[in-house]
Amino acid sequence: MTSREEKGEGVGISVRDVPADKFITVLAQHFKKSGRMELPQNADLMKTGIAKGLPPLDSDWYYVRAAAIARKVYLRQGTGVQTFAKVFGGPYRCGARPPRFQRAARGCLRHILQQLAALDLVKLRKDKPGRWITAAGQRELDTIAAQVAGASK
Repeated sequence: MTSREEKGEGVGISVRDVPADKFITVLAQHFKKSGRMELPQNADLMKTGIAKGLPPLDSDWYYVRAAAIARKVYLRQGTGVQTFAKVFGGPYRCGARPPRFQRAARGCLRHILQQLAALDLVKLRKDKPGRWITAAGQRELDTIAAQVAGASK
């Protein structure tokens, strides 16, 4: 056992090593506490998709969605707005007819990705489509993953 492992520091802990729900909760709190993420003016009225009847009840839903998107970009790089719309979509109720799948609101997802780019967590690449995690973003997410892994011990 090395001295770093004895101290309880996360040696080699990544986002893949911690449970998704705990990681997203801690990262959302980090985004809210840092104050660097700018919310849209109508965040309290904004629906997350056509299939939703009302806006989210949780007042921190924007930070939670941003944390989930940051985690998904970390795990699968090159993911774009259309893919996120498919991932966060859900069933659209058509009355008496069977429900069908409807994608999530892309404007909300695009704004979150722009905010993550402003925080230098993700970036666009010229040679490939989609969003990619930056070195600083990977370091920050791995640090938070190590904190989550340390807290769960």
